[in-house]
Amino acid sequence: MHSPYENLQKDAATRLVSAFYDRFPYPGDPLQDGPPPGYNWRWSYTNVVHACTGATPAINAGESIRILDAGCGTGVSTDYLCHLNPGSDILAIDISSHALEVARERLRRSNAQQQVTRLRQEQCSILDLNQEDSFHYINCVGVLHHLRDPQMGLQSLANSLVPGGLIHLFLYADGGRWEIHRTQRALKLMGIGSNDKGLTLGRKLFKELPPDNRLRKHHEQRWALDTAADANFADMYLHPQETSYNLSKLFNLIRSVDLEFIGFSNPSVWDLSRLLSSELLELGLSLPIEKQWLLMEALDPDISHFEIFISKGHISHYDWHNINSLKSATIMVNKCLWGFPSSSMLGPDFEPLTLDVEETKIIQFLEQNLNQIDINQILNINHSSTQDLVQRLLKKRVLIVSPTNIENFSSSKKKLEKA
Repeated sequence: MHSPYENLQKDAATRLVSAFYDRFPYPGDPLQDGPPPGYNWRWSYTNVVHACTGATPAINAGESIRILDAGCGTGVSTDYLCHLNPGSDILAIDISSHALEVARERLRRSNAQQQVTRLRQEQCSILDLNQEDSFHYINCVGVLHHLRDPQMGLQSLANSLVPGGLIHLFLYADGGRWEIHRTQRALKLMGIGSNDKGLTLGRKLFKELPPDNRLRKHHEQRWALDTAADANFADMYLHPQETSYNLSKLFNLIRSVDLEFIGFSNPSVWDLSRLLSSELLELGLSLPIEKQWLLMEALDPDISHFEIFISKGHISHYDWHNINSLKSATIMVNKCLWGFPSSSMLGPDFEPLTLDVEETKIIQFLEQNLNQIDINQILNINHSSTQDLVQRLLKKRVLIVSPTNIENFSSSKKKLEKA
């Protein structure tokens, strides 16, 4: 295995960041026995592909889905990736040996390796990936913004994607980190470092600032719970290397390595109706989609990060609004539901869902048929009321739909609008 420091001439922050995470292994989630609680649909490859293409993954018979967890830290994301993608081939890398020790113990206790075809956990920089490895999906959450040269890091990930492969990327946003940046600058001005003493003094700062101080109020109201673990507090306020973005810089970064923006993995955050109504909403919705996003960025100072899907090359999206297309589909129940099967449960984003009697009948029918059937097996599918029923379940993301035949998918797909 290569040393994580071989590329120091490419990114001078590697050694500094590695030492930081050896001291504060992140994230600071506690270890537990058994599988991880709940789910995160962004770590389910089937859900991700369906969100990006409207179909389920088309993997050759006998081939395992290959997933890279790029910057896995203490293994929280890897744990979910293993349990939400059974039978996959997963490589988890991080530059911190201490974080990897925690990750190995976490996955041992959850029996994660028993869920997948192969699991590798290696100390490695994303700049030092073996280019002989290629992946269908790369999870890279909270990593690139800690490189001195994020573009070089993203290029390395792009080189490791198969054509049509997807990356889930999480990067800091300038707008929602104003108070965090001010706190970071204040700590540095006082010579407070990224160590245990710095942690003590950083926490002390918020206790000594006046109760009505904006920095203290913002921390207590927004971040106190998230930073209860020492490693999480250090990651937010004491990190030695950090970059943040606005939308324009983000899209320039994506274009610079010839990747394609697919969409936000938290689209509800970018919905103008969350903040506007009446005439102002109409004006906002009349803008091109890119300007709608810029408007949301300007209006919501609490957007502290970007969560996005990007792809290697153009991908297409299947349109299920056409009933003829829907009638040639295979459907299954989304695995990322809490409380299934029930008429009251939580959806993929843990939002409350209520199903009526007829919707519940379809879910129960699917459950009795191993959760995946040709849609024509549903009784009365040719009736408009049943078609509307399926459409409602699709909108609620209770169902996942895919073309029964790949030829049908290829002939009916449409291009996603580029950002």
